[in-house]
Amino acid sequence: MRRTELDTVMLDEARAQRRERAGRAVACPQMTLNAPVVLEGVGLHTGRMIRMDLHPAGAGFGIVFRRTDLGDVPASVSDITARYDHVGDTMLSTVICNESGTSVGTVEHLMAALSGLGIDNVFVEINGPEVPIMDGSSQVFVETIDAIGLKPLHASRRAVRILKPVVVQDGLKRAALLPGEGFKLAFEIEFDNAVIGRQFIEADFMSPTFRDEILTARTFGMLKDVEAMWAAGLGLGGSLENTIVVDGDHVVNEDGLRFDDEFVRHKVLDAVGDLALAGAPLIGRYEGTRAGHAMNNRVLRALFADRSAWEIVELGADGEEVSRPVAIPAE
Repeated sequence: MRRTELDTVMLDEARAQRRERAGRAVACPQMTLNAPVVLEGVGLHTGRMIRMDLHPAGAGFGIVFRRTDLGDVPASVSDITARYDHVGDTMLSTVICNESGTSVGTVEHLMAALSGLGIDNVFVEINGPEVPIMDGSSQVFVETIDAIGLKPLHASRRAVRILKPVVVQDGLKRAALLPGEGFKLAFEIEFDNAVIGRQFIEADFMSPTFRDEILTARTFGMLKDVEAMWAAGLGLGGSLENTIVVDGDHVVNEDGLRFDDEFVRHKVLDAVGDLALAGAPLIGRYEGTRAGHAMNNRVLRALFADRSAWEIVELGADGEEVSRPVAIPAE
């Protein structure tokens, strides 16, 4: 796979850190899983039962998916690095693919869980073309990983600090990445529907309540749209067990909503998962207006296309403080 400038900078820094690390503790270590975990569930779009094995991985590995249902094929065919420039489709979910055309879809909810838990390195084996939808949020992923715990690695975490505004717009849709401290998100949606209407939320990714108030928000759809997808052979795994369904002026699900504004909360969840494809935590602020997977990917691509808009920094002991910028090697 081709290496981006971001990869080169992070690789050079990792090598420098290994040389300098002797005799000192790592302030904010990279994290992986404490043990393997297995998750099984239906795929939202294929309706197939999917098994997904998450394995611990070493420092600098990142998040890599391997399709295990393809038979005896080389890694160049089966493996896909979860990265913004590997996104090949954003129509119904975020789909990542490699140069051989192998893909894994609906990665955003798992990526949001890994990002929210501060996990940098995981090897994902999956026996189908999409991540299982579980309950339609990131909650099952978070709880399953919580049960086995995390393992710190002897390498510092690095983050991408946003240095200047980067904005993409398409009609009424807008996504922006702005300078700021920590990582905060603001999102606004507006639907011509009495149940949803206009909703706005601001969320602090570093807040201890983020996982409970954002990562538990479920995906949603209009009944007429869900029925149209079924008729087209799509959304075959969708049900009231994993999707909030709105029909006119009421929610079809018997248990109702988890939050009055669960719809916009889920859009923030999606944004966190999509932005996790940056390959490192972001330091700054994200703003989305009527944005979706496509706009989230576009704003990441715009960010990394402008070398003056970002820098890589080493995180301090609290996970927020930046201890020092990472030098960019001369070409």
